[in-house]
Amino acid sequence: MNVTRLWLNCITLFLVLYSLPLTCLSSSLPFYPSDAPVAELHDLFCKKLQQCCMLFDFLDCVADLKGKEIKRAALNELVESVATSRGVLIEPLYPEAIKMISVNIFRTLPPSENPEFDPEEDEPTLEASWPHLQLVYEFFLRFLESPDFQPSMAKRYVDQKFVLQLLELFDSEDPREREYLKTILHRVYGKLLGLRAYIRKQINNIFLRFIYETEHFNGVAELLEILGSIINGFALPLKAEHKQFLVRVLIPLHTAKSLSIFHAQLAYCVVQFMEKDATVTEYVSVMFLGEIEEILDVIEPSQFIRVQEPLFKQIAACISSPHFQVAERALYFWNNEYILSLIEENCQVILPLVFATLYRVSKEHWNQSVTHTTHHGLTY
Repeated sequence: MNVTRLWLNCITLFLVLYSLPLTCLSSSLPFYPSDAPVAELHDLFCKKLQQCCMLFDFLDCVADLKGKEIKRAALNELVESVATSRGVLIEPLYPEAIKMISVNIFRTLPPSENPEFDPEEDEPTLEASWPHLQLVYEFFLRFLESPDFQPSMAKRYVDQKFVLQLLELFDSEDPREREYLKTILHRVYGKLLGLRAYIRKQINNIFLRFIYETEHFNGVAELLEILGSIINGFALPLKAEHKQFLVRVLIPLHTAKSLSIFHAQLAYCVVQFMEKDATVTEYVSVMFLGEIEEILDVIEPSQFIRVQEPLFKQIAACISSPHFQVAERALYFWNNEYILSLIEENCQVILPLVFATLYRVSKEHWNQSVTHTTHHGLTY
């Protein structure tokens, strides 16, 4: 008997230390009674939030099935309550709600089971705890979208540390999780104005690490989709910070090996910049020409023949650009020995495409450096 009591005391102490209600283990809390006093509803809501801080092992499909079902039912109730009831979100519940969300979603993502994982070819590893995790994300989304949501209260708990952990989850292999994260981060950006600059900065850092260090991040497409909406809302004239983001981050993203996965979202972001401010088109053109030269440096002659006509039509258009940096960058192709050898081998196709433009620019362009460089091209 004493041994039994000792074990019960140990279990109770463990639960107290980790703030896990005993109801998590054996029974569910009552449903929300429609005629209950408001104070009782708030108390019950708080207890259900605490109950849902209990985590379960979903890698073991048969472990603690009753507990898993109790938590699933509680999460469903929380989602329903925050979505349909008014006056539920009072100030004391904000820390409890954010704690429950944090306990459930923030975790170390496991390394990929397939180091050579190709999102276009391979099936992603799905999150085992999704039956609970989905409901937590759904609760978070409804929480942010509730008419009762108060940013002034939420900002004390949804802070920079919280946002940084949220962004790290975008590397999840599970596309269902990334889809929820995309919508949630967009809502956070829209409602918590004080976090906007920080969110943009951290997305910038993720992209730079992806481009220059890791070359791997599962959530690039989703982050770009968020950025498309953010860029669309930029005020005019564009700040220098925003233009630098285009030049230093978005354009270099075109060099990524996995470009095909997020090309549509990246192109949309670049187009949004161009529609906002036509002057950024020159930056894009110069970077585009640099990327083209890098490709031509390694292209096989047989492949070059297939693209030479549309390519040099575009190069001719760049040479005639009134923006001197664009024209000059296009003319630098004639300083590349390998590209010159390709032009020489196919001069019967390329010369008619560029000669008239080179001649006209050598006579009419306003920039002396461009006319001088053009003379070099004609001399060749």
